[in-house]
Amino acid sequence: MFDDVSSAALRVALTGLAQRQRVTANNIANIETPGFRAGRVQFESALRDAVDSTDDSGVIGAVEATTAQSLQPTRLNGNNVNLDHETLSNIDTGLRYQLMLRALDNKYSGLSTVIRGS
Repeated sequence: MFDDVSSAALRVALTGLAQRQRVTANNIANIETPGFRAGRVQFESALRDAVDSTDDSGVIGAVEATTAQSLQPTRLNGNNVNLDHETLSNIDTGLRYQLMLRALDNKYSGLSTVIRGS
């Protein structure tokens, strides 16, 4: 009941988005650190492929977010953190996280209503 494909996909999305928020905060914190390369978190395409290819929540639950260094050009000090990009990423990630929480909350609220019978 709690281990269906949609619940597994929502949990993976929440985990990936939380990781993206941490990486974005780390990028912003290191905006002036010489030689620091911004991190980028990817999980959406792997999650989409897993959902499209299977009805097994275990396969979807195995999807993990990966963090890679950004390949954007660096400034003279070797740092490539772009505050505008990080700010937009933070806002976008926050909105997506709220959307996933609402979806999960609605799913569990529906189950609760069915269980209570009202």
